Amino acid sequence: MIVPIELLPPKPVKYDITIDALPKLSFDTKVVVVTNPTVAGFHLDTLLQNLEAKALHVVTVPDGEQYKTLQTVEQILDECFEHKLDRKSLLIAFGGGVIGDMTGFTASLYQRGIDFIQIPTTLLSQVDASVGGKTGVNNKYGKNLIGAFYQPKAVYIDPAFLETLPKREFAAGVAEIVKMAVMFDREYFDFLKTADLRDEAQLKEAIRRSVELKAWVVNQDEKEAGIRAVLNYGHTFGHVVENETDYTTYLHGEAVAIGMVMANALAVELGLMEPQEAQEVKAVLEKYALPTDYVIEDIDDFYEHFFLDKKSANNSIKFILPEGIGNHKIVKDLDETAVKRVLAQFGASR
Repeated sequence: MIVPIELLPPKPVKYDITIDALPKLSFDTKVVVVTNPTVAGFHLDTLLQNLEAKALHVVTVPDGEQYKTLQTVEQILDECFEHKLDRKSLLIAFGGGVIGDMTGFTASLYQRGIDFIQIPTTLLSQVDASVGGKTGVNNKYGKNLIGAFYQPKAVYIDPAFLETLPKREFAAGVAEIVKMAVMFDREYFDFLKTADLRDEAQLKEAIRRSVELKAWVVNQDEKEAGIRAVLNYGHTFGHVVENETDYTTYLHGEAVAIGMVMANALAVELGLMEPQEAQEVKAVLEKYALPTDYVIEDIDDFYEHFFLDKKSANNSIKFILPEGIGNHKIVKDLDETAVKRVLAQFGASR
């Protein structure tokens, strides 16, 4: 099936997200595939069998969120220069969200911008990271603080690539699926409560519904001026968890799962969500062995980390919270005491 992305003026952009077996791809230009050793070991032969180009090169970068840095982007850029890519050349992101973010960011920089396409190989990147044109890297101050909105020319989602995915990586993608349902679609969440996403047919249905929701949001708001910010549900808290643990303890989706539980606790505190609804969300996350607890050692320090988030502005923190299940609310200027009261529920002294 095909889900279209149609961004609105002043800069209209159109491309397709294809959810199906990877088709034969042919390009009359130089192509550089960016991947990591894990994905290359499992799937690079499959990609190369389906890929033709005027000249084809593969760049392999280290695997892991801790390598999502400007240094790695510079490594990819060096390879582009070594192979004499020009403005008509193409980059292909072949991997998970880290590869997609770095490849897209590199494409935005090389000779002021060349084309790239996304071929995501993890569930998280298939349902979320590959759709919508967010690219970037992390630094010591936080996650994705350096980057660009830069849309791919196409996205090819082949669920067959998920067959080799470790259980933790699969579950990390489930967290993003749950995020979409809680924010936008109660009926979809009810489907997730009873579904087993390890079943191929139910997984494909979840991928389709998630991509359609993400496309619907991005088509309205490419650069997160409004409704797209809602997709950061769980991320305000989750990014702090990732930063505190040096991006090595949790996969991104695992940190988002913890972040959603924290956001739900704040929503319950504010009367936006019933405790039973928060428990329903937690139960779906735990069904896939996602972490739902985290010990905050220093509540004041955790709170201060919020101000490094991209979503904070004018010294005000923006929280994306559920309003029940299937609806959302963006809350600003919350009383610090109320937020810290919720953080204390996860504190070491609880």
